[in-house]
Amino acid sequence: MLIRPFFLLSCVTALLAGAVQAQSIVYRCPGPPVLYTDALSPKEAQAKDCRSIEGTPITVLPATRPRANPAPASAGGGEARGSADGRIDPNQQRSRDGERRRVLETELREAQERLDALQRDYAGGNAERRGDEKNYQKYLDRMAELKASIGRQEVDVQALKREISKLP
Repeated sequence: MLIRPFFLLSCVTALLAGAVQAQSIVYRCPGPPVLYTDALSPKEAQAKDCRSIEGTPITVLPATRPRANPAPASAGGGEARGSADGRIDPNQQRSRDGERRRVLETELREAQERLDALQRDYAGGNAERRGDEKNYQKYLDRMAELKASIGRQEVDVQALKREISKLP
């Protein structure tokens, strides 16, 4: 009599273990982004071309949390990041602003030079035809491209001027 309840208990345990195992199959589904899921049935997984990753260990890494307080500025050498309350030394900020202004002015000068060169080539839409433009349509295509390039360059110049005007 003692053998039967033990046998019955082991059968029930085996059935439950099989059910848990069937639910815990994890599938890797292709495509951007790659999807790992255990919510698919075997038929759905096959239809989506998903592969079972049975027996492969799965590692879940917790997300990193940002530090509450930044590290204090170093006293020796290098560029100081600022004080503990997040402020930057006014002299250092002036230096950064000056460098930014120099970079933007250089970019503005180069953009203005490119714009002038494009406008010279365009010649108000009356540029001379080149030797490789025996077909009039090639000439018209080049003029349209030059006109579009001039428009883009003008927008770039205006954007750089706006950025410079925002500086202190």
